[in-house]
Amino acid sequence: MSEFDVVKGLANIYSRINAVCRKNGLDFTPRLVAVSKTKPKELIISAYEQGQRNFGENYIQELSEKSNDTEILEKCKEIKWHFIGNIQRNKVIKLVSSPGLYLVETVDNEKLATALDTAWQKLQKEEPLRVMVQVNTSDEEEKGGCEPEKSCDLVEFIIKSCPSLKFVGLMTIGIFGYDISNGPNPDFLTLRRCRDNVCSKLNFNTKDIEISMGMSDDFEHAIELGSTSVRVGTAIFGHREQKKKNSESDN
Repeated sequence: MSEFDVVKGLANIYSRINAVCRKNGLDFTPRLVAVSKTKPKELIISAYEQGQRNFGENYIQELSEKSNDTEILEKCKEIKWHFIGNIQRNKVIKLVSSPGLYLVETVDNEKLATALDTAWQKLQKEEPLRVMVQVNTSDEEEKGGCEPEKSCDLVEFIIKSCPSLKFVGLMTIGIFGYDISNGPNPDFLTLRRCRDNVCSKLNFNTKDIEISMGMSDDFEHAIELGSTSVRVGTAIFGHREQKKKNSESDN
């Protein structure tokens, strides 16, 4: 995809986000995470130069390479990396050592939370590491995420037992290709119920918990159902070749 196409793609997505916000009378603009997995650094830099700051990666090795790239470090000083893929605990140190790591969206069990907490402590960072709890709302074995009914317990564990982590919200991938003519996406409704449950049991204000859901083919619908952060790759950077078959897909 050419540099011009990336610029055009970004403008189109922001225009659509703004349109759905106006239509639904929202008083905030959801965050756009540009999913750059498998894409070359040149396209990331082009998007950054258009004002994009939040980028999502699915593979720890690829995030490490891109975040440490000298040209990205020089030209994208305010970049915010979101990790949105599966995390093997033996790669946690490499993940948290990535420059510009802003948010880990895929914490789905206590052992992983503890590993991230320990690794972040060792780096002696001034600020805690932002994390989201990933929820498997579609009950698909190949997808990561805790069971919806266990999401509140995991959030509570992070808050009480992981002082170097800061819980900021919930994330889901959801089933692909859902036809909204059949009604609101049940995965999005489930994540919203998880958010409401966390608020009720742990005394959070709903505005204090982010919801990360929605991708290239359904981000507008996700925003209508309460998403505060959407992850869009294909509609910005073009189609990608599958690096490998796994559960780390973003859109």
